[in-house]
Amino acid sequence: MPASRRVVREGPFRKIIADGVQVGDTIYLSGQVSVDGEGRTIGAGDIAAQVKQAYANVRTVLESFGATMADVVDETVFVTDIDGFLGRGDELFGLRAEMFGGDPQISQTLVQVARLGSADWLLEIKCIARVADAAQAG
Repeated sequence: MPASRRVVREGPFRKIIADGVQVGDTIYLSGQVSVDGEGRTIGAGDIAAQVKQAYANVRTVLESFGATMADVVDETVFVTDIDGFLGRGDELFGLRAEMFGGDPQISQTLVQVARLGSADWLLEIKCIARVADAAQAG
């Protein structure tokens, strides 16, 4: 019997993409970028501001499923300038830890891409979360 599927479409791009999909105890988030609820870019040219906003968006989507940042088990971060990102690694990974409420114990992949959906976006964060009790996250 196939697992039940729950789809959340609440963000500024809801007409074209789901914010996340939950199947069983696993939540798959679409890539989150540095935009507000209206789809306006926050922090153009400022990687630190974009890290904060993208993680805030991750948190918002997780909350839509009744989950938290503590439920994240894997993330992929796509950046347009990996050298610039790593050059500010201590600061940016510190912001990441702040957004998680401590040093996240998760797997991570960091990938450089030529461009994201907008030339103003410097990174995109895609996550997978697991919840111990699927009923509590749905």
